[in-house]
This record gives sequence, C-alpha cells and structure tokens, in this order.
Amino acid sequence: MVEWTDAERAAIQAIWKKVNYEKVGPQALARAMIVYPWTQRYFGTFGNFSNAASIIGNEKVTAHGIVILHGLDRAVQNMDNIKKTYAELSVLHSEKLHVDPDNFRLLGDCLTIVLASQLGPKTFTPAVHAAWQKFLAVVISALGKQYH
Repeated sequence: MVEWTDAERAAIQAIWKKVNYEKVGPQALARAMIVYPWTQRYFGTFGNFSNAASIIGNEKVTAHGIVILHGLDRAVQNMDNIKKTYAELSVLHSEKLHVDPDNFRLLGDCLTIVLASQLGPKTFTPAVHAAWQKFLAVVISALGKQYH
C-alpha cells in the first residue's frame, strides 16, 4: 500500500476537480494513439485512423477518452485502495483485451502532458507534478497487477 502525504492527497484532489473530462480525456487518448501508433490496434472497431485529424475527430476516441477519465476518477476517490478498485479492470485489460501493460504508462504520460498544458504552470507546479506522477504510478501498477 502506498502512503500519501496530506500535501500529495490535496494536490491530486485539487487538480482533479479542475479536469474537464470532455476535453482532457479525448485529447490524452488521441495523443497516445498519434504519438504511439501501435496503440491503435486495441481500437480496431473505432474506424479510420489514417492521420492525426481522423483520430482527433473520431467520436469513439472521444467517448473512450471520457470513459478513461471516469475510470481514473475511481482511483482519485479510492486513493487508499487503488489496487482493489482496479482489480476487475486489470483482469479485463490483461485477459480479454490483451493490452500491453506498458501502454498504460504511455497513456499516463500523454495525460500528464495534456493536464499540464491545460492547467498551466501556476496550477501544475513541480510539486503537483510529483504528486501526480506518484498517483499515476500507483494506478499503472494496479492496472498491470494481473500481468504479474
């Protein structure tokens, strides 16, 4: 179990309250699919991914990006037991979807970039960034638990 300082917990919860799911989720997922094109293989039913514009404008990418953030909200709400919170998602991604667990880290990196750009340096300070990275590391570990 991870230990959160009061400052880390407050930082994560404070920035999470500022997240616009409809903007951040789709932008992060689209960025991951563009920067790391091999991740597109998990979304074969989503349609055309022939160029960046087709990915950014894809309604299914937009919808799934929002779903991802709602899933991440579960971790924010259950910071003291993220592994248990994500147990079923870990099984789903490993056994049914066969997602390479490294892709969770890649998506987390893209999410961090989008958050930092949207929140700006006054909100997404180095201290907030550090707390956010710790949080994502715990989330990524929980999602990858079934693989171990």
